[in-house]
Amino acid sequence: MMVLVLQLTVILLAAKGFGFVCVRFLRQPSVLGELVAGMIVGPFALGGIALPFLGGEPLFAISSEMVLPVTPQLYGFATVGSVVLLFISGLETDLKTFLRFAGSGSLVGFGGVVCSYFLGALSALAFIPDVVSIFDPRAMFMGIIATATSVGITARILSERRRLSSPEGVTILSAVVFDDVLGIVLLALVIGLVRMGGGEGVDWRLLGRITLKAFGFWIGSTVIGIVLAPRITKGLKELKDLETLAVIAFGLALLLAGLSELAGLAMIIGAYVMGLALSSTDVAEDIRRRLEGLQAFIVPVFFCVMGMLVDFRALGEVFVYGLIYAGLGIFGKLVGCGLPALMLGFNGKGALRIGTGMLPRGEVTLIMAGLGLTTGVIGPSLFGVAVISMLISSLVAPPILLVAFRGGSGFRKTLGEVKSADLKVISFAMPTIHLADFVLSRLLDAFRRADYFPRRVGHRKPVYIAQKDAAQITLLRQDRLIQVNAPSAQEGFVRLLLTEEILALKELFRSVEKVADTDATERNILGDLFG
Repeated sequence: MMVLVLQLTVILLAAKGFGFVCVRFLRQPSVLGELVAGMIVGPFALGGIALPFLGGEPLFAISSEMVLPVTPQLYGFATVGSVVLLFISGLETDLKTFLRFAGSGSLVGFGGVVCSYFLGALSALAFIPDVVSIFDPRAMFMGIIATATSVGITARILSERRRLSSPEGVTILSAVVFDDVLGIVLLALVIGLVRMGGGEGVDWRLLGRITLKAFGFWIGSTVIGIVLAPRITKGLKELKDLETLAVIAFGLALLLAGLSELAGLAMIIGAYVMGLALSSTDVAEDIRRRLEGLQAFIVPVFFCVMGMLVDFRALGEVFVYGLIYAGLGIFGKLVGCGLPALMLGFNGKGALRIGTGMLPRGEVTLIMAGLGLTTGVIGPSLFGVAVISMLISSLVAPPILLVAFRGGSGFRKTLGEVKSADLKVISFAMPTIHLADFVLSRLLDAFRRADYFPRRVGHRKPVYIAQKDAAQITLLRQDRLIQVNAPSAQEGFVRLLLTEEILALKELFRSVEKVADTDATERNILGDLFG
C-alpha cells in the first residue's frame, strides 16, 4: 500500500504538471500532457530507476508474473478512471441528438471498421514474412487492432470544448460504441480460430451466440436505461440529498460497467450507457457537478497509466512498420468514417471532425494487443507495432481535432428540435451588465427553489436550461438583456415567478437606498465596523 500511495503521488504530480504545461504554454489539451507524463515516469523510463529507500527496487517495478507493466492495483485505479470519464461523457451528451444520430453513428462506425480492418490486414501481408493469407490469424489480428477506437481522448477534448452534444460529437460517440462492439466480435472470431487450429474447426454457432450476446446487451441496456432513468431519479429525489443521489448514480454506472464486462464488452460501454440514460433527467447536471472532484483526481491517473504501458525497447525493430501501420490506421479512419458522414448530411468540415474524432487508439488498442499477446496470436514485436500506432494516433489526433472543431456547424441540415411557435419569449433589460448577472443568478436560485434543476450549456455566452421532468425553460443574458424562453404551458408559472423575484429585488433595493440616504444609520454602521 505504501508503494501504491507513492506511485499515485508521482502520477498525480506528473500528470497535473505536464497537463498544465500543455494547456498554458503549448495550447494543447491536458490529456496529451498526461499521456506524455506516463511515458516519462513509467517503468520503461524514470520509473524503472532503482531507489535506495525502496530497498534498491524501482518505484514502478516490473516482475515476470505481471501481464501488464503496471501493478493490478494501479491498473484498477486507471480502470475506474475510464469508467468515470465515460459516465460523465454520457451525462454531458444530449439524448435527443444522440438518438437522432444513432443510425448515422452506426454507419460511420461500420465504415471505419471495414476500411481500417482491410488496410491493417493487408499491411501484415507486406511486412510479416511468413504471413501469406489475409485469413492468417496474425493478419486478422493486425486488422482488428487497426479498427480500435478510444473514446476517452476524444470525449475529454469534446467535453472541454463543450461539443459533446453537437451532431458531430454524438455521431462520434455512437460510432465508437458500435465500433467497440463489432471489434469485440471480430476479436472473438480470431481467438476462436487460434484455439481451434484454423477456420475449419470454428464453432460458428458459438460465434453467433457471442455476437447476439454483445449486440443484445448493448441495445437492451440502452433501451432499458433510457426508459427506467426518469423513474429511478424520481425515487432518488425523494431523499432530498443530491450528494447521495450522485453517489448512487455513479454506483449504478459501476454496476452496468461490470455487467458489460461480463457480457464480453468493454466496461466503458456500460458506463457510457448509464450516463446517456441519465442525461435526459433533470438532475444530470447536478450529478455531473458533484463528480467533478472525482473526475479531476482519477481521470488523469487513467491517461498517465496508459502512457506508462509504452515500452520504448520493443519499438526499435518494428519502428518502420509501426509508422506505416499507424499511417494506414489514420487513413482508414478518416476515409472509412468521413465518406459515410458526407453521405449522411455532414459537410466537409463535419466529415473531417468525425474522422479525426475516431483516430485515437489509446487503451482499447493496448487491451486488444495485450489479449493477443497473452493468447499467443502475436509476439512482442507486433505488440510494439500496436504501441507505436496507439502513440502516434493519440498524439496526432488532439491537435487536429482542436483545429477541426473551430468554426460553425459541420451538419448541412437544420436540427430544428424545438419549434419556435411552441415557445414564449419573456425579456427585460437591466441598467448594467453586472446587475443583469446578479438578477440572472437570483432567477436561477428561484427556479431551484421551485424544484427545477438549472444547468449551464453555453460556453462563451451564459445560457442555462432549467429542467423539471419533461419541462425545459431556457434563460440567457445578452449584454444587459435577460431573456427567458418557456413552453406555452409554463408561461403563466414563469411570469409569476419572475414577478415575485422582481418585487423582492425592488424591496431589497429600497432597503439599501434607505440605508445609504440616512447619515445617522451610516455613521452607526461605520461605528460598528471600526469601533
